[in-house]
Amino acid sequence: MKVSVRFGRSVACVSMVALLAGCATMDNMSPGGRTAVGAGAGAALGAGLGAIIGDSSKAALIGAGIGAVAGSIVGYNWSGVKNDVERSGASNLGIDVTEMPDGSLRVNIPSNVSFDTGKYALKPALLPVLDSVARALVQHPELRAKAIGHTDSTGSDAVNQTLSVNRAQAVTSYLSSHGVPATRLMAEGRASANPVGDNATAQGRALNRRVELYLYAVQR
Repeated sequence: MKVSVRFGRSVACVSMVALLAGCATMDNMSPGGRTAVGAGAGAALGAGLGAIIGDSSKAALIGAGIGAVAGSIVGYNWSGVKNDVERSGASNLGIDVTEMPDGSLRVNIPSNVSFDTGKYALKPALLPVLDSVARALVQHPELRAKAIGHTDSTGSDAVNQTLSVNRAQAVTSYLSSHGVPATRLMAEGRASANPVGDNATAQGRALNRRVELYLYAVQR
């Protein structure tokens, strides 16, 4: 009986994934060949895959990396923006620039190059990288940005939440001061809710202290 129930759920998830994929394919047939997928659809697609592979939480994050935003374009050509950000010194600072499955470009900023411990004032070494991001946003009106602040599990939830929000807002405020309209920017703090490392180790805590800056494109 348990096998039948699990099989039934898998079939349902496969059907959902196929439906969403089919919608994306049809969108690709529109002029320009670009696929617009809403964040909710991306999350559902990720959750469906998660049900099949057995880890819905991680797969859902793959489908909804930038959270609840208006339909973002999947298949956007990030090559020019990515190269510019990397040339600004990102690689030397340990900043990863990664194209994500949901169609966004993630600029992962570790705290050791962005903020002092417990602070949210931007370090000077990070500014050339943010300058390149601001330049891309100004040059490409279809682009939007969302900064998400993260902390390790040290300290209280209240302190970590405030710190994560302030750090995300420091990034978006800098972009806004360099010509990016505030209406195209979002900031969010998630405290220690989404660790990428083991909070029981110093190395893991260092990985968790970060700001993820997501760039994404919308239909105009």
